[in-house]
Amino acid sequence: MNSVEGGTTPDAVNSEADDEAARAEARAVHAKSIYLLADAILRWGLRLTLPLALVTIGVATLTAGELGLVGSGFGVVLGFGSSLVTITMMRVAATRPPSALMGLALGGYAVKMTVLLVVMLLLKDVDSFSRPALAFGMLVVVVAWAVAEVVAFKTTRTPTIVVPRTAQHSPDE
Repeated sequence: MNSVEGGTTPDAVNSEADDEAARAEARAVHAKSIYLLADAILRWGLRLTLPLALVTIGVATLTAGELGLVGSGFGVVLGFGSSLVTITMMRVAATRPPSALMGLALGGYAVKMTVLLVVMLLLKDVDSFSRPALAFGMLVVVVAWAVAEVVAFKTTRTPTIVVPRTAQHSPDE
């Protein structure tokens, strides 16, 4: 910080204000980028996953009857629930600093996998549905949604890294 006889110069105060404004602008751009990507993932996810989920339920019903319908239907619901947790985490991460994004992503992944494991363990002795149909229904949705995430990321024009402009490094100087 620049000081003159123990005080702060007006240039230093303006520079700090400019830096804070640049950081606020970068946070806003980051949040907008994450919201746009989350919306694109939701659109692509539904576009790719819904038809595949319906086909999966149909095939499971034809091959395993009512037990296949129940199993694949429940697997599809679990897969969609897992995918929607990702969208929710992205929206939460948009309001946090970019440095928190990785922690939220890894923590959310751990929570999702733990919940899915617990659900599967709780259902291991239930005989009112087809376990293979449940697994296949969940697998189809999770894989299709992952493909949708990649497609959304590739097709959505959002900045991956947002670096704030600082007063010391502005292009006008």
